[in-house]
Amino acid sequence: MAKHINFARYLVDKGGFPHEIVDKALQRVGEYGTLTPGALAGIMEADFLIPHDRVYANLASYYSFEELEIDPEALNEKVIKANRAILAKFPEELKKKLLYHHILPFTAHNGVSREGLKVLASDPTNKLIQEIPKQTPYKRIDVYWCRLHVIEELVDKIAPQKNEFLKLLTESGELFIGSEDSQPELSEQALDEEINKSLLVHLFEGALIDAVRSDASDIHIIPADKRSVDIFFRVDGRLQLWLRQENTAPEALAAVVKDRSIGVDRFERDTAQDGYAQRMIDEHLIRFRVSILPLVSPEYERRFESITIRVVDDRKVIKDFRKLGFQAQAEEEFIKAITTPKGIVVLTGPTGSGKSTTLMAALHHVMKPSINVLTCEDPVEYVIRGARQLKISHKMDFEQALRSILRHDPDVVMVGEVRDRITADIAVKLANTGHLTLTTLHTNDAPSAITRLYKMGIEPFLLAYSINIIIAQRLVRKLCTHCRRPLGQEHWEAALQLGLSREELASGSIYEPVGCAKCHQGYSGRINIAEALYFYPEIRNEIVLAGHEIDEERIRDLAEKHGMLSMRQSGIDRIREGLTDITEVLFATSED
Repeated sequence: MAKHINFARYLVDKGGFPHEIVDKALQRVGEYGTLTPGALAGIMEADFLIPHDRVYANLASYYSFEELEIDPEALNEKVIKANRAILAKFPEELKKKLLYHHILPFTAHNGVSREGLKVLASDPTNKLIQEIPKQTPYKRIDVYWCRLHVIEELVDKIAPQKNEFLKLLTESGELFIGSEDSQPELSEQALDEEINKSLLVHLFEGALIDAVRSDASDIHIIPADKRSVDIFFRVDGRLQLWLRQENTAPEALAAVVKDRSIGVDRFERDTAQDGYAQRMIDEHLIRFRVSILPLVSPEYERRFESITIRVVDDRKVIKDFRKLGFQAQAEEEFIKAITTPKGIVVLTGPTGSGKSTTLMAALHHVMKPSINVLTCEDPVEYVIRGARQLKISHKMDFEQALRSILRHDPDVVMVGEVRDRITADIAVKLANTGHLTLTTLHTNDAPSAITRLYKMGIEPFLLAYSINIIIAQRLVRKLCTHCRRPLGQEHWEAALQLGLSREELASGSIYEPVGCAKCHQGYSGRINIAEALYFYPEIRNEIVLAGHEIDEERIRDLAEKHGMLSMRQSGIDRIREGLTDITEVLFATSED
């Protein structure tokens, strides 16, 4: 019998995993074609939300790997130096790959013992471990399983990730471009000379690497004045100053960005430009979408530009719908809506509210080899394996692409955004001709999306019978579990007005942010709050009978009778779960 099937039985008999989940994971292993226990463990973690340590502890036990328990806080400087000396004997490329896959050669003493080199791994079956005797002086190794967070903490102490570009900047001293008596408008020749003498290229490349490692969604490069530039990262939805670069002409850094990007003209400074770049960072290909806009400047003789760079990291794509963290009823209704063979599923909310992320997860939930999935986005954010993604260009614009989709025998269509009457008409036509259509819209809440589509010119009866569900969502920052604390009594009054009870506050289960080394000012990551307006028969009837005015409050009342949570109620539930705080919910739902 194949090893992956034996391991599946082990997971049920020894690991205590539900039989149904293991059977589904086995089925997916068969679909992916990698029939190994390690592949099954990976699917259990990635597709079925099993915590890494739980599933890999069973894998280690199945192969009889011992667990090595270590306290990273107890490491002294001698042991840290000894481990660094061991890693120094590894080829650089192998070392990078090992650390990325959470594999760490380790000694708890001042050197390698006679018994051989210990190797800690969060997945002790990883074939990369076999390269250690081949490429290093250590011909005898003993592999141990170690918990993922322990290896991460050890790596932070022994081999913290370095940004080589920023290291070069540090070693070279202060950057300097331009001078007090520089010309009002820098010539291209002067810019080239100054860029060549400086390390601005290293600054730009270092910013790209640091943004990826900081989990930033965007980089903003903004002229501060004629001799300084501000670089911001957007982390967890908030802009944070990464660096103020003094003694540097903004035009010089803008020229470097343009030179290192594709699809933009360095010598064009009076119009908007869009381009892209891509880099291999930490063994992954990361894409960057570059947007450049000319700015009005108090330095009237200078031609400043604002640059925003979107970090497109495919590792952030959520493929498992359950990882989105929707509340129970919203998730149930959403799944019902996207597993229907026809109809429109609308995601709505402001820019940066996670609509695209939810759309990607929904698309992956319904995708399978037996259906034709087409997507039409401008621009394309992520490459979706298994879908046919239309390429928008000056020869085929968004409208033309949508019209062509109707003749391309689709089963599921993803339309990046309903922008106007034309795209709304095509979405409705797709839904009414037996296609599931996923799309986004910009409105504040779910009922107002109906009004928006009606005002675009879609008749009420078409709206009523073509839409399956409207999901309105926001993202709120998650409290750091390492440093959060019970809400202080000085904030109880605001919490009571929000709808929380005095008993809940007294129990210590309502938290506020603090801030520590493991988070950003008390927050780490984000989670959605959402209202799910599922089109029950009563809601469809209300829309059909609406006449010339959609009664949004009536529709909301009907939906709430069926259990729909408003955006604020959804946020209050998140507070009760200890995931966020009252400030975040009030900020995200301020229009309620």
